[in-house]
Amino acid sequence: MQRFENAREAALALRPDDPVYCFRPQVLKDDCRRFMEMFPGKTAYAVKTNGEAMVLRTLAEAGVTAFDVASPGEFAAVRAVAPDAEMLYMHPVKAQSHIRLALEEYGIRVIAVDHEDEIAKLTRVVRALDIDPGTITVFVRIQTKGSATYELSKKFGAGPAAAVELIDRLGRAGYKVGICFHVGSQIEDPDTYERALASADWVRNRAGVEIAGLDVGGGFPAEYGHDPNRKKPQMPSLDEIMARLGKDIAEWGFADTPLVAEPGRVIVARAFSLIVRVLMRKGRRLYINDGIWASLSDSWTGKITLPARFIPDPAIRSRNGDRDTIVPFKVCGATCDSVDILSRPFWLPETVDTGDWIEIGHIGAYSLSLRTRFNGFYPDDFVEITTPFDEGGMPEGFASLETMGS
Repeated sequence: MQRFENAREAALALRPDDPVYCFRPQVLKDDCRRFMEMFPGKTAYAVKTNGEAMVLRTLAEAGVTAFDVASPGEFAAVRAVAPDAEMLYMHPVKAQSHIRLALEEYGIRVIAVDHEDEIAKLTRVVRALDIDPGTITVFVRIQTKGSATYELSKKFGAGPAAAVELIDRLGRAGYKVGICFHVGSQIEDPDTYERALASADWVRNRAGVEIAGLDVGGGFPAEYGHDPNRKKPQMPSLDEIMARLGKDIAEWGFADTPLVAEPGRVIVARAFSLIVRVLMRKGRRLYINDGIWASLSDSWTGKITLPARFIPDPAIRSRNGDRDTIVPFKVCGATCDSVDILSRPFWLPETVDTGDWIEIGHIGAYSLSLRTRFNGFYPDDFVEITTPFDEGGMPEGFASLETMGS
């Protein structure tokens, strides 16, 4: 992988016509270690957020010893770069063959359920493999309600009374049992964890089994940018969330319970930026070589505003407008699909033109995981960058991707 000091240097040296991901391994290590130092328990990185080998390897180098996995593909990805790492199979709904693979081939001994059918699948495999259920910790996932960009309890989690029944059933079968929840991705309200802990306490007090652990899931928000023409969202900082979470854990009596967290976005978001090229300017509309079917899907659906930095092509000798005047541009993606238009504008210098580049920052979470091969476009070029995006000078504008009416 080629190494550059910053994205501008990379763009001018490579003059890429295809998108280029800028990987910052030191930023990834720093953000990861910061989280691990603040959380009073085990940190299990959520592989779904960004499962690139370079990311998993860097996290292992930073001290991560556990990974939250959801599929055989993620089992293999972790094992390939961190063979001694612990894997926690926290997807609540699984194929029975995948459960067997997890237990038999990968030695996974931590798993999540939220329904009796999952217990039945698990128990069939455990009996077939003659595994002592006392060596397996099963986390029962409970429903939560909160304020987050992506709300997950609409799909996963058992109601409190049902969770008690599941815990008791698992206890009678000889498993070690924990409680887990996931408050959603990119939470907006620091009270969200407190409400989830209250539910976990209610379930624990009514279960007839000693609780072996509490997994607080993810949801820890990453910092992005904001549209200068809109009110800045009041997102809680990681410091605020961790201080509040630690206090709530103690108040609800979980301080002596083994704790697990599944951070993803907060760890990996700042580790990548993306260099895109303006394929054409048509008035106040820019056509770029990426879009919602590639790196910008999560930003589009998640109402996230990304910081953007203009990289002018020095080969363009004549420009119209004022370099210091920032104006909104409608942005279209690279595919033939007319849906591939970002809902909100990029705010950039009015001199931007065909052939220029734009560096979009804080693109590490989900952008790579959600990219598709639609129309044959699949960004997969990487360079290593040594300077953090935030130290490269103030962004000239913002890639504002909030949905209409939000």
